[in-house]
Amino acid sequence: MTNILLEMKGITKEFPGVKALDNVNLKIKKGEIHALCGENGAGKSTLMKVLSGVYPYGSYSGDIFYNGKECQFKDIKESEDLGIVIIHQELALIPYLSIAENIFLGNEQEKNGVINWNTTIKKTRELLQTVGLNESPNTLITNIGVGKQQLVEIAKALSKEVELLILDEPTASLNEDDSENLLNLLLEFKKQGMTAIIISHKLNEISKVADSITILRDGKTIETLDMKKDEVTEDRIIKGMVGRDLTHRYPERKPKIGETIFEVRDWNVYHPQHQERKVIDHANLYIRRGEIVGIAGLMGAGRTELAMSIFGKSYGKKIGGQLFMKGKEVAFNDVSQAINQGLAYVSEDRKGNGLILMEDIKKNITLASLDKLVNKFVIDENKEIMTAETYRKKLRIKTPSIFQKAGNLSGGNQQKIVLSKWIMSEPDVLILDEPTRGIDVGAKYEIYSIIDELAREGKGILMISSELPEILGMCDRVYVMCEGRITGELSRKDANQESLMRLMTQSTVRG
Repeated sequence: MTNILLEMKGITKEFPGVKALDNVNLKIKKGEIHALCGENGAGKSTLMKVLSGVYPYGSYSGDIFYNGKECQFKDIKESEDLGIVIIHQELALIPYLSIAENIFLGNEQEKNGVINWNTTIKKTRELLQTVGLNESPNTLITNIGVGKQQLVEIAKALSKEVELLILDEPTASLNEDDSENLLNLLLEFKKQGMTAIIISHKLNEISKVADSITILRDGKTIETLDMKKDEVTEDRIIKGMVGRDLTHRYPERKPKIGETIFEVRDWNVYHPQHQERKVIDHANLYIRRGEIVGIAGLMGAGRTELAMSIFGKSYGKKIGGQLFMKGKEVAFNDVSQAINQGLAYVSEDRKGNGLILMEDIKKNITLASLDKLVNKFVIDENKEIMTAETYRKKLRIKTPSIFQKAGNLSGGNQQKIVLSKWIMSEPDVLILDEPTRGIDVGAKYEIYSIIDELAREGKGILMISSELPEILGMCDRVYVMCEGRITGELSRKDANQESLMRLMTQSTVRG
């Protein structure tokens, strides 16, 4: 038992009306990478918040033993003092502070109450070198990408002399290259004796780095697997997560494709701050009724910028080109015009742009369609409740009540609320930007089924995704982007990971 670094026994945590953790047990060996798997809402993040002191001793029942000693953490500082550091899925960096200031925020290098900036900068350089980040310590966080921000978070953890590093969905917002770099960094830390817990929905990544896997379902421990001793397959992990075999990852598509419903011609967009920089360069695309069209590309290719600029010019400056809806030229000068003329956009950032987390499910669902609920200039509350309840049942949103706050739900259920909001607006064309980001395999299938059903109803779907298997599994046609240009268009039968990646890494336009 001497090689056990952490043991959590009988951990139970309740919220009003919900038992988030039910007698959960977890053992972590020294020097291993231990993966924590489960559907959204299974209790993974809650368990880690109990461990790190976010939920203090007394707010849960059960015992925590670290290095053989019982721990009763009252806050995060107490767990960090023992070397337990958690990096949450939502990065906790301050955009307009420098890398150095962020790394040592709350852990300032000071003497007699005065910050020693020479020491701060020197230590920051050493930490950045450790994580492989070639940036100046004085660079503002807002000026680096998400992948680099994730490395800054790890550098910040290392500055606290971390012994057990907890990463909650560390690659959810990263492209394949950044994800690969981060996983290799974890393996390097393991060689140096660090222990890590990684929460991830990406089973291929878990298979690459994990020594052990603990599966949670409905707040309970299902099983712990040893990657060397047990027969561990993706299918076994999925069955443990969802409680059943998931024979198909994607619904079987039987598309009935009709006439062209939406078209973008010669679309150009410039950066909102640096207006000499062209972000979208002569983009052309079309979508037909009943068709799911994908946009593939590496991070920074311009996919989201293209979608947002189309959706009521919500991104960019000096926007030029033509839009056609049902054969007629249209102008979307703001979001309201786009919605009123049959366009909807599901943002990749559901927590920032898709939902009002402090509001209830009912208000979030009806937010974009209040005009449908007005009776003599007043919102009909009974109609609003009935409408929200209809979508709760239709999209199988798991919640005790439509009066529950959106922020209390799992990622998959939050995404269903966002989809409900835009389906209620009755669009002809629905743009879906990373519709399954940070969602487990079981909930993904439910989202895919909703998308497929919308296409069967005759809507046109434009789907942006960083996951190539998702693009290939769902889309009837695929446009590929690189450096703001559309570099190719492939039919379902001609598209594969190799052909897509080839087009994703070239900036030359091909017919």
